[in-house]
Amino acid sequence: MQRLLSLGFFLAMVLTMSGPAQAQSSAAKGKWLTLDGTPTLVIAHRGASGYRPEHTLASYLLAIEFGADYVEPDLVATRDGHLIARHEPLLDDTTDVKSRPEFAARRSTKTLDGKQITGFFASDFTLAEIRQLRAVQPNPARSKEFDGKFSVPTFEEILDLVEQESARRGRRIGIYPETKHPAFHLQLQLPLEDRLLDALNRRGLNQAGTPIFIQSFESANLQYLRAKTPLPLVQLMDDGSLIYDDNGKRVVGVDIPDHGDGRGGERPKSLADVAKYAHAIGPWKRQILRDVGQPKLITTTVIEQAHQAGLRVHTYTFRNEPATLAPEYNNDPLQEYRRFYELGIDGVFSDFSDTALKARAEWAAR
Repeated sequence: MQRLLSLGFFLAMVLTMSGPAQAQSSAAKGKWLTLDGTPTLVIAHRGASGYRPEHTLASYLLAIEFGADYVEPDLVATRDGHLIARHEPLLDDTTDVKSRPEFAARRSTKTLDGKQITGFFASDFTLAEIRQLRAVQPNPARSKEFDGKFSVPTFEEILDLVEQESARRGRRIGIYPETKHPAFHLQLQLPLEDRLLDALNRRGLNQAGTPIFIQSFESANLQYLRAKTPLPLVQLMDDGSLIYDDNGKRVVGVDIPDHGDGRGGERPKSLADVAKYAHAIGPWKRQILRDVGQPKLITTTVIEQAHQAGLRVHTYTFRNEPATLAPEYNNDPLQEYRRFYELGIDGVFSDFSDTALKARAEWAAR
């Protein structure tokens, strides 16, 4: 049955490799300013995390039902080497671990990206113990009604879900895993990269043309992956990773950490360097439209420069809550999407993929 599901998933993806453009009318072609002229990808950030506890099968399934092009699991490792979906190696805010006295002694202090952090780390739990925990909503602005109802899924279970839903719906559903804190996991002797590739290899998914992106905020592990997979890699950009000129608009360099991970080559210094190993960059949206204390956001040339280097741009994170929107959007998240679609953004990470898809459909029909 597993082999049949994998085959069905692969065939569904091959038949729909043109992606969301197939869902648009041919008249929409030529209207998009993305690198390849196809509609912007909608990436379900931690699933439909605006409506369900993040990184749960329920969250991914709801995003699939909305029609998201990709679902995005963040991956960390358990003590016994299983990949599970959590936003951070810490379990404190996204599970009920703090309320479980049987695990109180697991609280520990570790060095994470050069900082001493105390909490409950997934790497101190076996998978069997992780399965005892339940997911909770970490965002205080969102409903807690689903707290305690869903377990923490493994990467294998997410792959199962995507395969099954792809076959059932007859459309491609992409997967967009992030390797979280890869240098940290390497230091724990729990490297993420080969575990991730092993899971994909078992299903025949580690091959060109498969709708899977692999992303990281660090450069060394992506450089390491470049020699091991034909899949597109995405260099995420944290605040401070892009260096601007004196006007604050044009990128003149990049500063991407490796946290002592020696598996890569030289750290990239420019977008051209990033393009030697990555297919795309993933900057924060405020690195593209910057908030520099002026009445309106200033428009940079990040997308234009990335496209000139052959890099797509997938930006994060779009949310519906008014507190997350710049004043110029008038509390309307659709206005924010429209602005980025105007600029030619290639992909958006959204907690509310239904809103992103609505904005995309309106943009295509304009």
